[in-house]
Amino acid sequence: MHTHANKHARSTTRASKTSRKHRAAKWARVAVAAAAPVFAAGAVAAPALATPQYSASHYSFSTINNNQDPTFNQLLGINQNGLIAGYFGSGAMGHPNKGYLLVTRHGQQNFMTENWPESAQTQVTGLNDKGVTVGFWSSTNNGGDPPVNDNRAFVSVHGYFIDGDFPTDSPASPPADQLLGVNDHNVAVGFYNDAAGDTHAYTFDIRHNRFNEVMPTGITNPTGAAINNNGDIAGFGTDNSGDASNGNTVAYLLRRNGRVTVLAVPGASSTQALGINDNDEVVGVYTDAMNNQHGFTWTPSGGFKTPVDDPHANGASTINGVNDQGQLVGFYTDQNGNTDGFLANPTGQHHHRD
Repeated sequence: MHTHANKHARSTTRASKTSRKHRAAKWARVAVAAAAPVFAAGAVAAPALATPQYSASHYSFSTINNNQDPTFNQLLGINQNGLIAGYFGSGAMGHPNKGYLLVTRHGQQNFMTENWPESAQTQVTGLNDKGVTVGFWSSTNNGGDPPVNDNRAFVSVHGYFIDGDFPTDSPASPPADQLLGVNDHNVAVGFYNDAAGDTHAYTFDIRHNRFNEVMPTGITNPTGAAINNNGDIAGFGTDNSGDASNGNTVAYLLRRNGRVTVLAVPGASSTQALGINDNDEVVGVYTDAMNNQHGFTWTPSGGFKTPVDDPHANGASTINGVNDQGQLVGFYTDQNGNTDGFLANPTGQHHHRD
């Protein structure tokens, strides 16, 4: 299904008065300090909290946390230049999500904030090599277990922000709409929930202002988590194909030609694909029989590598992004119960970042 939406620009002064249903396709400049994903010389950045690198499996891991909240960081995407998208803050009341971009040069980590200008919370979830980032924001930072907040999808290009919500007439209440990945052709991918509680994957062609619902064969309630430059999409949903994993949450790889590969780690109760690169290497997280979460990688030629965990993890590791050099980003729970971001480089390979 292809849908065109009339999207208008959002600004800090007009956003609260604007109908989200009738929007004109324009970029709007918003006055937000340090919102651009380009790191200029002399930019002020918060220092990082980083541990030395440790080797585990075929990767060398580094813990990287923004010191504005060293108790909760998630690294969610990495591009070919080593620029990383993420956020800090657990989202609990008084502990809001705050988005950032991270660049590493000469062993030093520098952070730049990126938050939707009127938001109480923002997560930067994906990025490409062309200066485009995607994510979602919330107008509230409510408590509760789980907390209930609206989720609104966004796209940002060098500080220009637009809405990325799928234009449905039957949204969830509160709205639940997230963009999770974007490729170099400026096609983003994500999901929304409808009023009945069903999940729908979709793509957003930013340049042409076109939405397309994604319906991988054999998967119900699909989430679109990542898209590569070939147009292949990785995500997850409920398997209804009738095989051994029927009814479980499984990962999928939907190639541009429509062919679907269902990915389920053997013995896992849940497998979620969260990232993909141009080589169709898929990464994500699975839950084992002991209810522990582990990272995985999968390639068409080599199949699964499991587990791929940060060596400091205390029963929970997630891989959320991968670039074409095989660098991984994600997060883990440490022995103190904190959530820490990590960068993992394949051992024996040199990664140059300008």
